[in-house]
Amino acid sequence: MFSRKMQLGDLLRETAEGRLSMKLSKSEETAHTSAILQHTPNGVLLVDKATHIRFVNPSFKMMFECGDDELLGRLAKKFVHSDCFERAIATGGSLLAKESIPEHEVSFRVGIFPIEAENLYCGIFIDISEEEKARKDLLDLKAQTLKRAQEVISRQMQTAQEIAKLLGETTAETKVLLMKLMSLYEKEGQ
Repeated sequence: MFSRKMQLGDLLRETAEGRLSMKLSKSEETAHTSAILQHTPNGVLLVDKATHIRFVNPSFKMMFECGDDELLGRLAKKFVHSDCFERAIATGGSLLAKESIPEHEVSFRVGIFPIEAENLYCGIFIDISEEEKARKDLLDLKAQTLKRAQEVISRQMQTAQEIAKLLGETTAETKVLLMKLMSLYEKEGQ
């Protein structure tokens, strides 16, 4: 099947074009799938149509701070603090949502889709807590910057008004002094 002269690029190109495929045995496929589910950084949750948990991976437990609680058989809503599975099941299809749980300081995006052959729904949870915190910090920084800018403008306006007041007073005093001088010169000239 492979010639010794076949280069890696040729192999990848043929694989991408679908001319070459690797068949995995059912046990290899199961082992690969299990390894992916156990090591993905995304939380994975399988529920039945009544939203009882049928599978949970370690990333989900860590994301939702479930510890070693026995989650199987329990309602998903208790842990995700959202009715996202109920909404997906009610529509009989997929759902994409963005949710936050302030008391756990976690924000996530979830994609839910049915696995019809099994009568299950799969939720893949992506932790976006860091991005949400960075977004909130940026909004706070913008608000603080605007507040400081407003304070600086107010101080400048106050200073400008004080300068104008002082200039007005000194101009008036100068006018009075010049008028007195002019009247003195006029009296002397007569």
